[in-house]
Amino acid sequence: QVQLVESGGGLVQAGGSLRLSCAASGRTFSAYTMGWFRQAPGKEREFVAVVRWDGGRTYSDSVKGRFTVSRDNTKNTGYLQMNSLKPEETAVYYCADKAGNGVGARVGEYDEWGQGTQVTVSS
Repeated sequence: QVQLVESGGGLVQAGGSLRLSCAASGRTFSAYTMGWFRQAPGKEREFVAVVRWDGGRTYSDSVKGRFTVSRDNTKNTGYLQMNSLKPEETAVYYCADKAGNGVGARVGEYDEWGQGTQVTVSS
């Protein structure tokens, strides 16, 4: 049974930092691409960042230079380091994983999702 569990969300002031973690179980973590998405109230889920199975990374333009996505295959865990957070980035953040190739920037590419973790950035 595949399971993804996010942690690390919380309340932070604008300009602050948080690190999200996503612990994976149930399949060979190193063979899968891990993506991060977020969804604000009333909005569609949007792509944030991805670290592919081969180590390649892609970021949305809005977070480039401030967020860093990484993975530790020895711990079956992915990470999203978020710096210089903005109030408009308040959302539920989700990790997801998928097999195969592809950039990994589309919601529809993923077949497993975590439960999400709330990130609230106060102004």
